[in-house]
Amino acid sequence: MTASTTAEKLADLRARLEKAQDPGSERARARRDEAGRSTPRQRINRLLDEGTFMEVGALAKTPGDPEALYSDGVVTGYGRIDGRPVAVYAHDKTVYGGSVGVTFGRKVSEVMDMAIRIGCPVIGIQDSGGARIQDAVTSLAMYSEIARRQMPLSGRSPQISIMLGKSAGGAVYAPVTTDFVIAVDGETEMYVTGPNVIKEVTGEEVTSAELGGARQQELNGNITAVLADENEAFDYVHELLEHLPSTCWDEAPVFAAPTDEEVAEDVDLDTFMPDDTNAGYDMMDLLARVGDDENLVEIQPNYGPNLITAFGRIDGKAVGFVANQPLQFAGCIDADAADKGARFIRTCDAYNIPIVFVVDTPGYLPGVEQERSGLIHRGAKLAFAVVEATVPKVTLIVRKAYGGAYAVMGSKNLSGDINLAWPTAQIAVMGSAAAVVMIQGKQLDAAPPEQRAYLKKVFMDFYDENMTSPYVAAERGFIDAMIQPRETRLALRRALRQLETKREEDLPKKHAISPL
Repeated sequence: MTASTTAEKLADLRARLEKAQDPGSERARARRDEAGRSTPRQRINRLLDEGTFMEVGALAKTPGDPEALYSDGVVTGYGRIDGRPVAVYAHDKTVYGGSVGVTFGRKVSEVMDMAIRIGCPVIGIQDSGGARIQDAVTSLAMYSEIARRQMPLSGRSPQISIMLGKSAGGAVYAPVTTDFVIAVDGETEMYVTGPNVIKEVTGEEVTSAELGGARQQELNGNITAVLADENEAFDYVHELLEHLPSTCWDEAPVFAAPTDEEVAEDVDLDTFMPDDTNAGYDMMDLLARVGDDENLVEIQPNYGPNLITAFGRIDGKAVGFVANQPLQFAGCIDADAADKGARFIRTCDAYNIPIVFVVDTPGYLPGVEQERSGLIHRGAKLAFAVVEATVPKVTLIVRKAYGGAYAVMGSKNLSGDINLAWPTAQIAVMGSAAAVVMIQGKQLDAAPPEQRAYLKKVFMDFYDENMTSPYVAAERGFIDAMIQPRETRLALRRALRQLETKREEDLPKKHAISPL
C-alpha cells in the first residue's frame, strides 16, 4: 500500500533506512557473524571520528530488478579523521558478495568525484569477490569508471586501501593502484585469479592463502603493511594520515616540537657506530634518535628489508626516511629495495614531504639472481626517482657509501641538496677488500705466499686512508659539512629549515619516461 499521510511516509522512510542498515540475506549475515567479522558500517565508524559519517546512496539499488537489495554491495559516504575530511567506501560481502555492479560503481565514483572536487583522501575498505559476472560488460565498465578516477586523484590526494577479506580479479587492480595497501594477517587474500581457476586452466594446485595471503603478497611487494587485526589496521591508517597532507597543495599536519635550545646533543651517538666497519647494527635505532621521536611509520618493512622507507618527524614536520639497513645484506641495494625506494621517494615528492637519506651501503647487491631479476633497470628506477624529486633532500652518510649506491642515496651530483657526513663515513667507488683484488690482484698473485696477507693489509690501509676518507669528498665539495654524531639532530633540523622555501621546476615537456 502506498503511503499517503506524512506520518505514513515518515514511517516508510524509517523502515527503508532500517532495512538498508544491513540488507544482506539472513544466511549471509549469519555466516558473517559466525566468522566474527564486522559490518561495513561498523568498520567505517571505527575508522572515522565518532559521529562524523555521512552516508550517501544507502537506498540505492540495481535498476530494473524488483528483488534488488539496498546498497548494491557497497557503503559509501564522507566523514572525518582527526578532524580532517575524507571520502570512504566499504564493500558489503553479504550483498552480492561485495561484487561490482552498476549501482555499486556509480556510488564509488560519486565519492571519488567529490574527493577530487573538495580535495581529500579516499579510503576504500576492500572485501570483494570482484566483477559481478551476471552483469557482464556493465560490471567491467564500472571497474573502468573507478579506475579512471584514480588517475586524477593519484599524487593529488592520498588513496588508501584496507584489505579485510578475500579480493579477486578487478577487486585487486584498483587497490594496488592506490598509494597504500593495508592488510590483516590471516584475513587478507588477494589474487588476480583464484585457486580454482588456476587449477582449471594450468593444472596447478595451490591454496588461496599460499597464493594470495597477506604475508605472501607482502613478499611480492603488493602490500604496504600487514597488521594483526582490523583495529590495528585502522590505527595504522590514522598514523599514516598524520604524516600526509589532504592534497598536494596543503601542508601535512604539524606537531609540537621542542626548540633548538631544548634539544640536547646526543652524546651517546658519538659511540653509536661500531669500530669494526663490517659490524652490523639496527638502522631503525639510529632513525629513532635523529628525528623527533621513535614513532616511525615504516612502509613495506618486509619487502626489500635492506632499505628502510619510513615516515617520521623532524622539527614537528613530516619527513620521509630512506636508509640502508646493515642487518640485511649489509645494507646493499637489491632489485626489490630499489623498487621500494623509488616508489616511496615518488610518494614523498608528490605530497611535498622532504626526504632524509641515511647512508650505509657497500653498493648494489651482486649476483646472478639479481641480474636475472632486472637489477639494471630496477636499480635505475631509484636513480630516476631521486633526480625527479623536487622536494628538499638531505643526506647523512654515517658509514659506507660505495659505488652507484652512493650516487642514488641522495648524493650531491644526483640532486641531493645538503650532504652531511660523520667522521666514520667511507666514500669510494668500492671498498678496500674489492679494490685490492681489482687493482693489486696480479701483484699479490706474483708475491711470495707468506707475504700476501701483509701486502694486502698494507694496500687496504692505504686505500682506506686515501681513497675512502670522507675528507677527500669534503675537500672536493661533495660533502657540505662534516659533523659530530652528537650534533646530528640539530644539523638535520637546520638543513631542512634552510630548504623550506626550495622551488624547482622541470623543463617544459609532457612527461618523463621512467626505466622499465
